[in-house]
Formats: sequence, structure tokens, C-alpha cells
Amino acid sequence: MHSIHPTRQKLRVSVTRRLPEPVETRMKELFDVALREDDSKMTREELIAAMQGSDVLVPTVTDHIDASMLAQAGDRLKLIANFGAGVDHVDVTTARQRGILVSNTPGVVTEDTADMTMALILAVTRRIPEGLAEMQAGRWGGWSPTSHLGGRVGGRRLGILGMGRIGQAVARRAAVFGMQVHYHNRRRLRPEVEDELQATYWESLDQMLSRMDVISVNAPHTPSTFHLLNARRLKLLKPTAVVVNTSRGEVIDENALTRMLRAGEIAGAGLDVFEHGHEINPRLRELPNVVLLPHMGSATVEGRAEMGEKVIINIKTFADGHRPPDLVVPSML
Repeated sequence: MHSIHPTRQKLRVSVTRRLPEPVETRMKELFDVALREDDSKMTREELIAAMQGSDVLVPTVTDHIDASMLAQAGDRLKLIANFGAGVDHVDVTTARQRGILVSNTPGVVTEDTADMTMALILAVTRRIPEGLAEMQAGRWGGWSPTSHLGGRVGGRRLGILGMGRIGQAVARRAAVFGMQVHYHNRRRLRPEVEDELQATYWESLDQMLSRMDVISVNAPHTPSTFHLLNARRLKLLKPTAVVVNTSRGEVIDENALTRMLRAGEIAGAGLDVFEHGHEINPRLRELPNVVLLPHMGSATVEGRAEMGEKVIINIKTFADGHRPPDLVVPSML
């Protein structure tokens, strides 16, 4: 098909990380795109240079774009089309003040992240990694009526912290496993949604925490959720409770969690995200009742392809002079 504007300049797009091949190839067809040769993280200087030389930047969660970087971006940059739903790594308010739009890819990772949440709940409560380690070390001596005893998931109380799309998807899965679903959220869900999810609302996070068997963190990282699970709140948990986090590491005070796990004050944890990126508290690694994953919650072939599609649609819509469908505005944060 021929474009109506054959002479119109293609948008210059800079991509900060390697993306799935079909996504990169489609971008190449549509835009004047600069792709990465390897999958290393861009330095601060490289990011600034990419912003200065592009109409559109496609960053990921590993690219921290702050006010001083945006100040150096120049006038050319008009859109930051993030590859991912979370935008806590971008100073959205400053970007908007400088006339730069920010878009994201919401809804794509919902089911995959909820699946991983359930996987972590099962892994910790049923001691899967301990069994795995025993098999890999060749230490298993055969079945025994008293070894590897975990706890039954059915009948346990699950407290979901953050009842957005992912929290609700976790609630649906947990209900099928026979768990009692409870939640704390900034805003209470509509009664019909609560009924459908069979979920009990707690206005007081403290009251909910003290009564739960499993806590699932599904809240975004914002200034108001930083260390929401601080040392004081973690101490409210029952010593038999398990904490699972597939959202953002900054929501939990990782050092306090590590101390309590080591002291046996919390029964276990399943973590897919960490407070300091990939720098994990080494003491966490030593604990047999802790399952650590390398931020795999949204890592499915299908999810990443859909994420790429959303990025492309946001850029394409912007190129056609319209508002990107997944525009992020400061009031959403």
C-alpha cells in the first residue's frame, strides 16, 4: 500500500534495550528506528544522547529518566513510549511540563503476573525449592510420611495489597484454589466486583496484615507505597505468614523482611522483584524458605509480543497526530 504522504518524514525512534525480534522488525518497517546491538543497559549519557537525537524514546523499567536528564533532552523529543506498564522510572510530571508525552502498555502483563504470583505462593507454602535442591544434590532417600511437609493452600487467608487489574486476577485464581480472599486498596471496589471476587475489604492495612496467612503485594511503586510494608507493619504478620511480591521491590523494606525471615518471625517469602534492582541482599539468598526469581512475572513470549504491539500502536497513533491510547497523565500516578 502506498502512503498518502510519500514525502512525509518517518519518526526517529530510539529503543533502549533489545526487544523481541518481531517487535523490532515491525518498528523498522514503520519508523526510522535505532535498535540496540546488544542487550546491555544504556548509560545515563547514552540515554541523554538518544533523547536528543529522537522524536520518540522507547525505554524499559531499567532506564531511569529523571528531571535533569529531561532538561537536557532538547526540543526534538515528543514522546516517551515505555515498553512496560510501570512508569515509576520516568519523571512523568517533568516530562509533561516540557511538552513530552508518556505512554505505557497497561493490561498486557495482568494474567502472566497473576500466574507467577500463584506459582510463588505454591512454591513457598509447599517447599518446592527445598525439594528441588535435595533432588539436584542427590540427597533424596525415598518417601517418608514426615518429610517435606508444607501447608495446604486451600482455606488460607490471602491478603492482597493493591486491588488493580493484577490484584483482581490473583483473587480469581486464589478463589479457585480455595483461599479466602481479602484486600486493601486506596479505593474500595464496587460491591458487584467484590461479590464476584468473593473478596473482603479492609480499610485498615494494619488490621488486615495481622490476620492473614499469605500477603501478596500487587501495588505499584509510588511515593505513597514506598516501604508500605515497613518494619512496623511486617511485625504485625503472624509468624506462620508468607509474603509474596510480584509488583515492585520498593514497596517492602527488604532489610527488615530479611531480618525477620532469618529470625523466624515470618515463615517464608516469594520475591520476583527487589528494592535495589538486581542487587539482592545476599542474606536473602541463603534462606531455604525464600524463593527468589529474576523479575520473571511478565516474561512470556505472548506478553512481550503484546507489549511491543501496544508500544507500536502508541507511536503510530502519535505519528498520525492523535493522542496515544495509553497516555499516562500525572493524576493517574
